[in-house]
Amino acid sequence: MRCLIGILGIVVLWARSVAADDYVVYEGDDGPGAGKHVVLLTGDEEYRSEEALVQLGKILAFRHGFKATVLFAIDPEDGTINPDVNNSLPGAEQIDSADAIVMGLRFRRYPDDIMKHFADAYLAGKPIVGIRTSTHAFNFRKEDETGYRTYSFRNKDWPGGFGRQVLGETWVTHLGKNHREATLAIVVPGAENHPLLKGVGPIFATSGAYTAAPLEDSTLLMNGQVLSGMTEDSPLETGGKNDPLQPVAWAREHKNQAGVVNRVLCTTMGAAPDLLDEDMRRLLVNGVYWGLEMDVPAKADVRVIGDYDPSDYSFKGFRRGVKPADLAMTKAEALAAE
Repeated sequence: MRCLIGILGIVVLWARSVAADDYVVYEGDDGPGAGKHVVLLTGDEEYRSEEALVQLGKILAFRHGFKATVLFAIDPEDGTINPDVNNSLPGAEQIDSADAIVMGLRFRRYPDDIMKHFADAYLAGKPIVGIRTSTHAFNFRKEDETGYRTYSFRNKDWPGGFGRQVLGETWVTHLGKNHREATLAIVVPGAENHPLLKGVGPIFATSGAYTAAPLEDSTLLMNGQVLSGMTEDSPLETGGKNDPLQPVAWAREHKNQAGVVNRVLCTTMGAAPDLLDEDMRRLLVNGVYWGLEMDVPAKADVRVIGDYDPSDYSFKGFRRGVKPADLAMTKAEALAAE
């Protein structure tokens, strides 16, 4: 009997290690977030959420005590992270135990067994922080057999799909030109005292601004000034793109189809290089606290963990050969890297 139990134990441990090979978990052991689980969903072909949300997960875990699980699109051929594989999200069952979700997705076509984990969490009222292309997170095609077609970004039956109806906006169009016209986000007058903006000053984002008109029940937090160059001191663009200014961050308290309220922070910023800005990182951390109805710190500690040298955003610009295991880190290792 002892031998059988031992064998079963080995099998269970092996199964766990195989599953964990496809995602990474950062364990927070103390801090305000202790006992809370944040699941971060990566998967966009351009803006390198697989880098940005790894850094954010480390900050949430090692600065604030949350358990942070980061999920990736995985190439079935070699087990490496490949955001171009738009139907992959191993470890999606981790969403079931999430207290909050951070998503950096674009045009995903998940099978129903993956989508169900996400949809169930949404309908349960879990708070959501959506960055950049999450406004158009899903894009099912006519040939896709799915029960979640309404989530698509151009759906007519649920207009604008998940992005519009939940986050507050879907994909409209580019306003600022990527790699040529950066964005300087400034606080909307009257929003200065919103908890989400505690300790948050102007944000310099290298990603170009989007055209956006969030649903009327959204609380606008920051507008984006389109700059005429790619440095923070670049003058404003003068061809009309700043008249009027476009929202780049807003909050919602969305009552979903199950009658439960999701607290939502959405920002059209969030390319991996944008997280070089301290205030960008703080806005996202604040979003988790606020979503969970926790006291938002006066000035959340968002110091970068380890080396953060993000790739410039581009299609096909992801780092080849990286496996989730390569991104593993303990708190001791994080502190040693300071």
